Amino acid sequence: MKIALLLDSKKFKFWMRKVLWRHLVGFVVVAFSVFPLIWMISGAFDVTGQISTQMLIPTHKGLDNFAQLFSNSSKPFLIWARNSMVVAISASAMQVGIGALAAYTLSRHRFKGRKLTLSTILIVQMFPQLLAATSLFLIINTFGKSFMFLGLGHQLPLILVFGGSALGVNTWMLKSFFDTLPTEIDEAAKIDGADHFQIFRKIIVPLATPIFVVTFLLSFIGILNEYLITSVILGLDGNKMTVAVGLQQFIYGQYGKNWGPFTAGALLATIPVLTLFIFLQKHLVSGLVSGSTKG
Repeated sequence: MKIALLLDSKKFKFWMRKVLWRHLVGFVVVAFSVFPLIWMISGAFDVTGQISTQMLIPTHKGLDNFAQLFSNSSKPFLIWARNSMVVAISASAMQVGIGALAAYTLSRHRFKGRKLTLSTILIVQMFPQLLAATSLFLIINTFGKSFMFLGLGHQLPLILVFGGSALGVNTWMLKSFFDTLPTEIDEAAKIDGADHFQIFRKIIVPLATPIFVVTFLLSFIGILNEYLITSVILGLDGNKMTVAVGLQQFIYGQYGKNWGPFTAGALLATIPVLTLFIFLQKHLVSGLVSGSTKG
């Protein structure tokens, strides 16, 4: 009996020393991550719409904020959501496509200036997009004088800007994955008569689906939440805004802040991201660890 108690005591001490702190750290991280979401949900259903009086569990609950969000004709949330989806999906697909082609070339081909190209796109990516806001405004404004659809207030130039904005990060991430694929696959395909494009389309793309999914999802989230460049290019026309820019209109000004519809719209804006996570989750884990080891 004493031996059993001693063994149990040692196991308990080992668990306290080696395992308990991991659970505590995990709990703190989860609480830190989930609390803003819980507070946003609370604000969305709090009909008072005031941060100063908001509680974690609102005293006055209701759907008034959602009704106000959808009934305000000067702030058309559904149009903002449609604009956001068009821009985010198109630009994310473009980022994946451009990044995949660039990464495949840099991974499989050896040419003069290859290392310089890799270093250049990485260094350029280090500079925040904020620094280019004025330049982008002037460039797009100039293009708009000759081609209206490429001018300010149109979605196409915004999609093109976002399509190339993450070239460096995506190229490096995708290249790391392509480097893990054995070159013998390419050589075997060449023996069978396949060219580089056929190898990329029929062999590389199916194998790289998980990393493509991760790249698309990260790009989608970033573009969906982007505010500065979007507001500079699209302007403040209510029918051309995205969700990130449009919701800011609810809290614009010193005395006109309306946090209820703002949090309700922010809560609804999380639905597309959660939906993508649910449908693409089988690819996420393998995609996130892709390229971390070489073999």
